[in-house]
Amino acid sequence: MPTIVPRAFLQLALLLLALFVCKPLARAEAIKIATFDVDATPPVGSAMAYDKVKRLDELTLRARGIVILGQEEPIVLCAVDWIGIGNEGHDAFCQALAAAANTSVHRVAVHALHQHDAPGCDFTGERIMKKLGVADLGRCEGTFHREVVARLTTAVKTALPLAQPATHAGWGEAKAVEVASNRRIVGPEGRLRPMRGSATKDASLRAEPEGLIDPVVSQLSFWNGDKPLAVLSYYACHPQSYYRTGVPSCDFPGIARFMRGQSVPEALHVHFNGAGGNVAAGKYNDGSKENRLTLATRLAEAMTKAYAATEKFPLTTGDVRWSYEPVRLPAGKHLIKEDLEKTLLSTSVRMGYIGQIDQLSFLDRDQAKHQIEIGCLSVGPARVLHMPGELFVEYQLNAKALRPDLKVAMAAYGDYGPGYIGTRAAYAQGGYEMEPRSTNVGPESEEILMGAVKKLLAR
Repeated sequence: MPTIVPRAFLQLALLLLALFVCKPLARAEAIKIATFDVDATPPVGSAMAYDKVKRLDELTLRARGIVILGQEEPIVLCAVDWIGIGNEGHDAFCQALAAAANTSVHRVAVHALHQHDAPGCDFTGERIMKKLGVADLGRCEGTFHREVVARLTTAVKTALPLAQPATHAGWGEAKAVEVASNRRIVGPEGRLRPMRGSATKDASLRAEPEGLIDPVVSQLSFWNGDKPLAVLSYYACHPQSYYRTGVPSCDFPGIARFMRGQSVPEALHVHFNGAGGNVAAGKYNDGSKENRLTLATRLAEAMTKAYAATEKFPLTTGDVRWSYEPVRLPAGKHLIKEDLEKTLLSTSVRMGYIGQIDQLSFLDRDQAKHQIEIGCLSVGPARVLHMPGELFVEYQLNAKALRPDLKVAMAAYGDYGPGYIGTRAAYAQGGYEMEPRSTNVGPESEEILMGAVKKLLAR
């Protein structure tokens, strides 16, 4: 007689089949991308890094990014057209984005692009100034900054239900021609010449070679079939053509990003500044106003070529990973709390970066033994390192040299608390970036940061 299979046993078998067959298939197509974009332009009368806002221009400052969904907890990447976001200000941005995306704060990266006609954010400085009884908080007054955080929170929550499947990712590279040059020129007997800044009127300094730079624009893109969803670009260079105008400006990288958005409107274009602490446009910019559009066009051309050179690859949940290494960058020995407080209280609040309040803020974090997280996004063969401060370009070049078998890019200007971060050799050499007024850390930073980078790229 034929064996009769009980209905309950048959139902169990079908359930097990669904678990072991259907679930892996669903996971393989699970990556989704949500995009968000908000206005981060300060209102007339509010304080930017160097000046108060006199009027607004045609192009706004943006805070934009993506949320990667479908692998473990979401990953949030955000780039802001501000000079810097540091210390408790950086914490606030990361915590708000994490809560909005329902993820861990350890899986959020927030970076500034470092434009100078733009605000900076540091809630540690605001807190310290209030505690010291400073009446005029200047650029540390955080009402507008918190408004932008709230805008981002709303934007991310709104974006999540609209996330689109990302079936593929892509990687493309191209060189930017006649944009970046090293700011530090070594003259006779190994001595540094005057700094070749973002705008250099001295023709003899402009005539010097480009020096050590990374000319490559790298692009990581996400696609739904043939439709681009988001294009993330990375390039190491100070973003100034000219500033101190009283008009908020996204400067030439923001204009280049805008141009690419007009050419490929289907995708959100998010730009990150690489390790450009000692790199600027000074060789190709004498400060003439028309050079802003010239530099923007050259950068946009490199972005266009990188996009055209994109090689796409199928994307599944196993291709996307996030890892991080917490590090502690000790405050430089030149930071003395009593001296900084005395100077701050005896003078008007110094505008611009870095001032006494910024150094007090970082010293406060150091005394609390605060750690900065170095993040690494892995997407197939691509690795994007997320770093703090104004890193010298050597960090980016050395990271790429560690893994020539991978596609490596770097986003710097994360937590801006450390200020300039040079190499050990640069601290010994001196120069503007290594002066006590410019850096909040010391020469040991190179070994600490590169140690974390090596661990992340070895995984």
